[in-house]
Amino acid sequence: MSPIDIQKALKGMDYPASKEQILEHAKGSDEEVLDALGKIDDREYEGPSGVSAAVFD
Repeated sequence: MSPIDIQKALKGMDYPASKEQILEHAKGSDEEVLDALGKIDDREYEGPSGVSAAVFD
């Protein structure tokens, strides 16, 4: 899995967004992507780069 996979899963997402909103938006994505997003901190994210940083931190 790469940052590009995360970006594809979040395409069209409106920000700021909570972890719950991000997971809802990414439904239907690859299981590996959903698992990674499920492990991010439960907070509000300002954009896709913040989500990627949380996943790959």
